[in-house]
Amino acid sequence: MTIYNQTPLLQSHRLKAEKDLNVFYKMECYQPVGSFKIRGMEHLCRHYLAKGQNKFIASSGGNAGLAMAYVAKKLGANIKIIVPKTTSEFMIQKIQNLDVDVEIHGEVWDEAHTFALREAEKTKAVYVSPFNDELLWEGHATMIDECAKQMEQPSKIVLSIGGGGLLLGVLKGLKRNGWESTQVIAVETVGAASFHGSMTKNKIIELDMIQTIASSLGAKKIAVEAFEQAKKHQVNPFLVQDEDTVRAMFAFLNEYNVLVEPACGAALAYPHFYNENLMEADTTLVIACGGVNTSFEQLENYRMRFLE
Repeated sequence: MTIYNQTPLLQSHRLKAEKDLNVFYKMECYQPVGSFKIRGMEHLCRHYLAKGQNKFIASSGGNAGLAMAYVAKKLGANIKIIVPKTTSEFMIQKIQNLDVDVEIHGEVWDEAHTFALREAEKTKAVYVSPFNDELLWEGHATMIDECAKQMEQPSKIVLSIGGGGLLLGVLKGLKRNGWESTQVIAVETVGAASFHGSMTKNKIIELDMIQTIASSLGAKKIAVEAFEQAKKHQVNPFLVQDEDTVRAMFAFLNEYNVLVEPACGAALAYPHFYNENLMEADTTLVIACGGVNTSFEQLENYRMRFLE
């Protein structure tokens, strides 16, 4: 029995009624930790435990750390989470509620990542990346396995992209289910556009800084494998503004009574506000990747900042 949930696929009746669009959400926001990250973390953790390795150190901006902490506690593994200063106290408390050690290091995730790598080497622990590990991608691919049982092949798949872990999982899932002809649209906010910049310049770029409320998308550069596979599959990069993510968060909340964070809102914004790119004959699958780094108080702050 898996720790992660097999999540439902829900049609957006709102977008069908208002815009005559066939949009379906893979509801990864319904996972026990609120995001798809649990799939890859469970697969990775079980892999190493089977080899007799029980000690892990993970770096994370929030969601991956929460997922790994949850999985480790369920499976009886030893885990320490390293987060940067950009991680909210709200998110840190969620991890600490699981009785897991959290250490703050670095201004941004990249610095927490470097520190966690050194600590893992010193303590002979398994280092757990939030996105850059084939074991994670294999675990994430299970969501497409489920989709293949829940629907016919979609015309388009829309997902948010940060470091590239979700993208690589989706591409792996598409390949093993014979859905390789499905167009993939990878959405970022303007202030975290490392993937868009890399695809545009045909080389991996590194951002000087992250300037977006979608902090979970805040890797300064994407995984090398994500860049290479995106070129092979002809993944389409797409940019949205922070304001779009907030509007999409409210639209999703109003339709499903589910609060997601801005990183997820980036993908949700595409069918709501950029649907000129969608045809009536299209079937569009949106990965509602979730994220629990937003409280209702924070959502209200976003509303006052962007929507008034």
